[in-house]
Amino acid sequence: MGRLYTKNARRFPENVRFGDIVRALIVDGLVSAVHDLSDGGLAVAVAEMALAGRIGADVEGSGAGHWFGEDQARYLVTTARPDALVARLAEQGIAAAPIGTTGGDALRLGGATVALDALRRAHEGFFPALMN
Repeated sequence: MGRLYTKNARRFPENVRFGDIVRALIVDGLVSAVHDLSDGGLAVAVAEMALAGRIGADVEGSGAGHWFGEDQARYLVTTARPDALVARLAEQGIAAAPIGTTGGDALRLGGATVALDALRRAHEGFFPALMN
């Protein structure tokens, strides 16, 4: 797989390093799904992953910063081997911790719950409704 860089890649080597580590985790089969937290933060990443995978999630947390803080070098990953994932990342000097589980047909973020079907209707119906 080739990589594209801009002149900014030299200014942000940690972003490139983290991306390389995440790609290695994928290649090694240690993670089953990955999403960056750049656009919309954790809440948007969880919602997009849940919709794409048609699998619900229950994620802990509170506060706008937790849910919507954006970062180019943070990733949300799913794994069937959390201990191995945390150990592998620790070898690279990267802290990681479980924040929730996947499964079911609803998205639960902190104290808020929405059925995936309702979320999908809202997501897919936004632009058609806007154009009418």
